[in-house]
Amino acid sequence: MSLHSSHPAVVRRNTPPPLIRAFRGERPEVTPVWFMRQAGRSLPEYRELRVGTDMLDACLTPELASEITLQPVRRHGVDAGIFFSDIVIPVRLAGVGVQIVPGRGPVLEHAVRSAADVANLPPLDPAALDPIREAVALTVAQLGDTPLIGFAGAPYTLASYLVEGGPSKEQLITRSMMHSDPDSWAALLTWCAEITGAFLAAQIEAGASAGQLFDSWAGSLSVADYTERVAPYSSLALEPVRALDVPLVHFGVGTGPLLPAMHAVGVDVMGVDWRVPLDDASRRLGGEVPLQGNIDPALLTAPWSVLEAHVRDVLDRGRAAPAHVVNLGHGVPPDTDPTVLTRIVEFVHSYE
Repeated sequence: MSLHSSHPAVVRRNTPPPLIRAFRGERPEVTPVWFMRQAGRSLPEYRELRVGTDMLDACLTPELASEITLQPVRRHGVDAGIFFSDIVIPVRLAGVGVQIVPGRGPVLEHAVRSAADVANLPPLDPAALDPIREAVALTVAQLGDTPLIGFAGAPYTLASYLVEGGPSKEQLITRSMMHSDPDSWAALLTWCAEITGAFLAAQIEAGASAGQLFDSWAGSLSVADYTERVAPYSSLALEPVRALDVPLVHFGVGTGPLLPAMHAVGVDVMGVDWRVPLDDASRRLGGEVPLQGNIDPALLTAPWSVLEAHVRDVLDRGRAAPAHVVNLGHGVPPDTDPTVLTRIVEFVHSYE
């Protein structure tokens, strides 16, 4: 039984859901809201479902990935599902050894740091994406008129995991390679763009109503490095989905100085982290770009009076943009009380 009444394909032909309208620059009657990492460790039903199952295996088991995607929509009443997956899934599907180490994150079997390493990266077989297509189709059938957002990592963030061999705060080895071996860098970023672009396209072709490109580590870059050595590959990653006529969102952490350059890769909406007030972000983008964000995740554990005042401020500042989708300025911390997220949704939906 579906959560809502009709299929997104039908809705697209009539009145789009509020989230899609906002992504396209309209202001719906009620401000839409969803949360990054809304499907995950903060939900007890998620933790119960994940017992005994490896993270990447969960992402690649269609019934499991679909159920995890649906859980926060049922619980919180958010205006979108975000496909449950991981940035390194296309790397895994291409045949590169990678695992999620609890408490650390994605760890590569072998770091990719030389021309030979890059040349040995295997192409992604389109058939390897079948579990992704199946999971999306299962999810869309249940969501009804609540849209599903597709998920993919930007090439720079993928490349940083590959070069560093795992998570890194400053991406020193990655940024060194960018400058010292530009040919290998270009080949690596092209490979990353191709696999993550195919991953996102598979989700949208299977029924996702929008797509979001996450550049988690782009905040380590200067504007010049981003513009010259990263942005062209983010644009390349989006190439397979441009003709699919769905709104595209771009988000990074610590990327306030990069907002105009990130928008210029060819997206409709800019996600903003908690560091930049939304009215300032809108000004940086010329007042013409729909925004998503940017509740500070640290305040989710604050007293409700403090959090409510903050959410109210976010909503008020969001009026500077043509449209606004409420979200966090990054992901839901694992120790968040889920009832707080539900309360935020109710508050945002009732705010005038």
